[in-house]
Amino acid sequence: MSIDTPAPHHGNPTGHDHLEPHGSMKGYLTGFILSVILTAVPFWLVMDHVITSPGWTTATILFLAAVQIFVHMVYFLHMNTRSEGGWSMLALIFTLVMVIITLSGSIWVMYHLNANMMPMTPAMAESAP
Repeated sequence: MSIDTPAPHHGNPTGHDHLEPHGSMKGYLTGFILSVILTAVPFWLVMDHVITSPGWTTATILFLAAVQIFVHMVYFLHMNTRSEGGWSMLALIFTLVMVIITLSGSIWVMYHLNANMMPMTPAMAESAP
């Protein structure tokens, strides 16, 4: 077989040798409705001050964001442990590790910059050389 000869498709005219599940209208509508709800609830929590503690409000919003990420992966990206022989799940895990390292490192750097490089007050500016 030369480089220009296409690979045989083993009887499958579409060229897809795998039988991965693709989305249905019901699945897409379910994902869309869940996404709308998971977007509206945090908006409502913030706008109506439903939870008085800012820390709990933030934690609730972050939890709902994680649930929405999961909804998008399942209903729109069709990710599961069986798709592509598990390689898509391995890629997801690698991506999550990189995102956690990047976000936690960025927050750590910003916190320390804020703590160690505060602007000078007028009294401090007068006493500076």
